[in-house]
Amino acid sequence: NKYDENHGVSLILKKMKSEMEKKGLVEIENPIGKNLDTDFHESITSIPAKNKKDKGKVIDVIEKGYKMGNKIIRFTKVVIGK
Repeated sequence: NKYDENHGVSLILKKMKSEMEKKGLVEIENPIGKNLDTDFHESITSIPAKNKKDKGKVIDVIEKGYKMGNKIIRFTKVVIGK
């Protein structure tokens, strides 16, 4: 039954996230609408901004970033407005 497979995967993912959080792994805050911060973000590409206020700001997140304590495990991969 497909429901049972999806439910099982969901439970495993939830448990894994819980265990990683206990070890100190946290998701980097969603940067959409904020300025690019190269300490936490990696710009993958840029697209034309819809308005002036979006120029140089994060338009979209391609891949979430994570940190453990003060160390970046994976930078947040973002799209920037130009």
